Amino acid sequence: MIVGIDLGTTHSAVGVVDSGFPILLADEEGRRIMPSAVWYGEQGDIEVGRKAMRRRGLDPMRVVTSVKRWMGVPPGDPILENVGKSAEEVSAEILRELKRIAEWRLGELVEKAVITVPAYFNDGQRAATKRAGELAGLEVVRILNEPTAAALAYGMDKLKDRTRIAVYDLGGGTFDLTILEMEDGVFQVLATHGDTRLGGDDVDRLIFDWMAEGIYDFPQERRIKFLEEAERAKRMLSDEDAVTLRLPFYDGTSSFEKILTRKDLNRITKGWIERTLKCSRQAMMDSGLKVEELDAVVLVGGCTRMPAVREAVAGFFKMKVDVTQHPDEAIALGAAIQAGVMSGSMRKIVLLDVTPLSLGIETFGGLMNVIIARNTTIPCKAGEMFANAADGQEKMRVRVLQGEREMARDNWELGNFEVGMEILPKGRARVGVQFKIDADGILEVLAREISTGRDVIMKIESSAVNVDDAAVEAMVSASVEYAFEDISERIFTEARIKAEELIPAVEMILSNGLVDGSEAKEIEESLAAVKTAMSRGGANLLKAAVQKLDLATEGVAAKLVEKAMEEALAREMVI
Repeated sequence: MIVGIDLGTTHSAVGVVDSGFPILLADEEGRRIMPSAVWYGEQGDIEVGRKAMRRRGLDPMRVVTSVKRWMGVPPGDPILENVGKSAEEVSAEILRELKRIAEWRLGELVEKAVITVPAYFNDGQRAATKRAGELAGLEVVRILNEPTAAALAYGMDKLKDRTRIAVYDLGGGTFDLTILEMEDGVFQVLATHGDTRLGGDDVDRLIFDWMAEGIYDFPQERRIKFLEEAERAKRMLSDEDAVTLRLPFYDGTSSFEKILTRKDLNRITKGWIERTLKCSRQAMMDSGLKVEELDAVVLVGGCTRMPAVREAVAGFFKMKVDVTQHPDEAIALGAAIQAGVMSGSMRKIVLLDVTPLSLGIETFGGLMNVIIARNTTIPCKAGEMFANAADGQEKMRVRVLQGEREMARDNWELGNFEVGMEILPKGRARVGVQFKIDADGILEVLAREISTGRDVIMKIESSAVNVDDAAVEAMVSASVEYAFEDISERIFTEARIKAEELIPAVEMILSNGLVDGSEAKEIEESLAAVKTAMSRGGANLLKAAVQKLDLATEGVAAKLVEKAMEEALAREMVI
């Protein structure tokens, strides 16, 4: 038995395939969706889901919600700090309760699960999710991207037809736009883009800011009460034109009452919606498709109930959006389908997912050398050979990077380690570096010193990833915004490295009188041009100057090689 779990920011759910059909499992109250909330009592008591949410009014500083935003990143939530728990431990309690519900409903032990994550979760966040499952007593057999899960739920009756869809997944804490192609049981992700810190929680804060105008004293407990009222208003405005927000005696003496209209909400969330469309625009560019080539745009996630969101998405994609999937249940159903495939209780479906950001290492000169490019289908494996950058180099530091910029300093370091090298002249020692990404999107890096065959292996863990999730979108946006500057700097750096190798060799040729006449004059002029270009800093100017110097010295370089071969042959004859 393998269950499928949607571990959501706001709500979570568990499902299974029964008699060939995916179903969600309800709790004792008959509810299929459980709030992702955990209450920690001062005496060690723990309550999860609705029981925890009922505690929020009286004990708000001990009820943890939206913990998903802190998975695999440094803790920054005051409530997490107050209860002294990590995001993984809180998530494990949610998973443990879902496991209990499944075992109660199914009447048997549940030990394996497929768990969904946002497509834009990085390696550390995926690893943290897997560890949370293990803490809950589950073997996590697959980490599944949420939009892919939603596509599975949507496409079960379309397996024979070639269908291209965009899944617009806007939940409580995260957003993803994923382009998929489905045909003959194969679900292939063509591109994905998103933001792991963009969701309904942000709308609550925007409404809170609107409510809080003119009120300056907001201790944490009072802030939570205002946010709860903001969330209530957000939900009601999906069906109503206006709602009255009320907080009687919120500070003991003063009361709050204000009318929020749908028009007001549309105005204050305009920029928030535009951020989702910016991600959508990038995903479409990466897929190489035009909106006219899509067959459907499927909406999932609780925030897609908002009329303004539906209107904006329909306008962007120039088609009527598909709202046939239950916003809160589609991902859990997709996870259950994948679990059913893996357990053998459902027909075979092939998932071809992609890695959302490029992965590589830093090379000489501070360059980013991409080994696995963004939007590469996973699981995958790729590697390259690298040489020592200096004579007598004893070891090589492998800095593992993630990002889209040309220079290493502008990308994120996931981790680093050293591998020993055979002590040889520059360019003679070899180290092979291989990246392997498994079906869960988790990265393993192997470095092998070729002469000895010694291996060093690093599996990226969450402790190595200290990147603010909100910066993911900024990373890709910056790669587009600074593309010309980045490429120019890369061209200049590569040309400078080549120039620094050429200059000493050329100066040695000239000082030893190995060339004369017009050939010497051409080389001298080309050498001077390289030095001038280096001082001025122009990328194309330096590249052209280096190429000219390289061409000018081709003849003498060939003569030197020929002379060296003759001398070596003469020595062999003497021996």
